[in-house]
Amino acid sequence: MISVFLLCFSLLPGQASSPAPLQAGTTQPQNVDPGIAKAKELLAQMIQALGGDAYLHYTDVTQEGRTNGFYHGQPTGGTAPFWRFYKFPDKERVELTKQRDWIVIHNGGRGTETTFHGTRPEDDDANREYVLRDQYSMDNVLRSWLHAPGTVLFYDGQGFTDNHQVEKVTVANAGNQQETFFIDISSHLPIRKSFTVRDPKYKEKDTYSDIYSEYRLIQGIRTPMVVTRMKNDEMVSQRFLSKVSYNEGLKDDLFVPPTTIQAKNSKKK
Repeated sequence: MISVFLLCFSLLPGQASSPAPLQAGTTQPQNVDPGIAKAKELLAQMIQALGGDAYLHYTDVTQEGRTNGFYHGQPTGGTAPFWRFYKFPDKERVELTKQRDWIVIHNGGRGTETTFHGTRPEDDDANREYVLRDQYSMDNVLRSWLHAPGTVLFYDGQGFTDNHQVEKVTVANAGNQQETFFIDISSHLPIRKSFTVRDPKYKEKDTYSDIYSEYRLIQGIRTPMVVTRMKNDEMVSQRFLSKVSYNEGLKDDLFVPPTTIQAKNSKKK
């Protein structure tokens, strides 16, 4: 049951013009397909709408709210308050339950889970899901992929998704990983992002999506207060945020797995 709950934590096609790819950090040649320039323009507008430099350079974020779990698109009844602490690029701590004594930590490697039973390695399936979500996180794609050598962009045209008219842009890195953004045509904010990977066990392709809504401006950063996670068009979880703050200067020792006693007496740092 623990592994299932942890998994909860973490379209109309456009008229694509099949453009030739262009490295994201290169100068646009005069004869480049106009779709390439369009993709770069849309991503620049999206980053600016998210907060520009404030978004690209925040160092940490603290979140508080509740999370609801789903299985095959149906509610599991797994609803819990949570506190999340994230320090870019690879440190995350999540505390669950009112007592905040169920703690999951990722710190540049295999995750750990702490309960009243003690601390142990995170469940394999839950860890794989987290690693995937982290690799394809919006922060990682926009901060790390976008201007890396070998990154290419595609403009995939307009469409309608999640009750928004959107324009779709795909970012592909040199490692053959691809992420598609669905960008609201008016606000320029991302409404959804998605990626597809092959399951290493069953060899089938899985599509993961995050849907963003209820944006608020917090410390200069447009922040989605509701994040819905999907897998193969089925809802996996919904996260409702009530409090968010950036750049609190989170200490590295916050991301060290606690002892059982520390877990029982966990307090917000």
